[in-house]
Amino acid sequence: MQSHIRDLAEALIEIGHTVSVISPADDDTPLPPYVVPAGRAVPVPYNGSVARLSFGFLSASRVRRWVRDGGFDLLHVHEPAAPSLSLLACWVATGPIVATVHTATPRSRAMVASAPALRTALEKINGRIAVSEAARTTLVEHIGGDAVLIPNGVATRRFRKADPLPGWPGSGGAIGFLGRIDEPRKGLQVLLKAFEKLGNERPGLRLLIAGPGDEQEALHRVPVPLRDRVVLLGAIRDEDKASVLHSVDVFCSPNTGGESFGIVTAEAMAAGAPIVASDIEAFQQVLRGGEAGELFTTGDPGSLADAAGRLLGDPARRASLSAEALRAVAKYDWSVVARDVLRVYETVVLGGTQVVTALSDHRHHPGRRGGAAGRRVRVVAGRPDRPAARPGAHRPVGA
Repeated sequence: MQSHIRDLAEALIEIGHTVSVISPADDDTPLPPYVVPAGRAVPVPYNGSVARLSFGFLSASRVRRWVRDGGFDLLHVHEPAAPSLSLLACWVATGPIVATVHTATPRSRAMVASAPALRTALEKINGRIAVSEAARTTLVEHIGGDAVLIPNGVATRRFRKADPLPGWPGSGGAIGFLGRIDEPRKGLQVLLKAFEKLGNERPGLRLLIAGPGDEQEALHRVPVPLRDRVVLLGAIRDEDKASVLHSVDVFCSPNTGGESFGIVTAEAMAAGAPIVASDIEAFQQVLRGGEAGELFTTGDPGSLADAAGRLLGDPARRASLSAEALRAVAKYDWSVVARDVLRVYETVVLGGTQVVTALSDHRHHPGRRGGAAGRRVRVVAGRPDRPAARPGAHRPVGA
């Protein structure tokens, strides 16, 4: 979600809006100029991951001041049902509000039970966006209402070309993984088990792993004879992602669930990497049911090993999947997605009506002149990590 908010903010800035983002962060944390820190976040286990929430007196005071002093035309919140900045902003805001839902989770009694307490804030939202059908279903089942379906965006140009890491992929072949290595739903444990079979069948095959977590614990899951063929890079910078993705013959997304879209998989598509992914709903959609990537049975190391082995042994198939992935990911480019988001802004700001299904087919319509252009948009967000693009000449859009 942080990547989504950061890239959306920069896409809006690039086309001429002024954006302000409020995000959990300490005052001494280096931030882009468009980000306002709201105080330290508390890590809370949620949906197989860790959510970083900010809900104290300091955060509430800063959100109230930010909303009061911003003079924005529109507030864009993310995950407004979570007890954090977005919910605080909904409570104090008086103008138009657009909300984006990212989470895809099985039916939760806690979320259903808390819905009445959240209603005073959530009923103020004028337009709702879901990044996937799974996220939209979560919204409908837990909170009620409906949403426009607009997927996550990908900065495709950032990933299209990059030099591989020195010595990669090598003549023996290479498989790649990018994600938190200590988060079970990311599925690294499934990939490591599959690598036991693949490594024994293919001398010289290597596994490249990038992401934060306990590297030694992960390495100890690999049989001793194969450990020297597993390279763990640890946490990497966003600007190094493209090089990692261009360093492997096959990129693997072995996630076991809890994904509403799969942004890392989409970034791999933008790099033209041949992909093997679990057949969860999110990946089936982004990979067009297997047209843009090979799918395997979720949680099954044997199925993963078979699928990856087929790709490693078939250069023509890899080239075909690479070309199809580049075509499929084009509709997720921020040049498309940001303008669809702006159309929701425009409808809410100018029409004052509830936005539900106007963009449900996600067809691209070029933005119109006037309307929402040049308006101030607020975004309540996770922490962006890259500097902002240079603003254009329009009036500001706060986010």
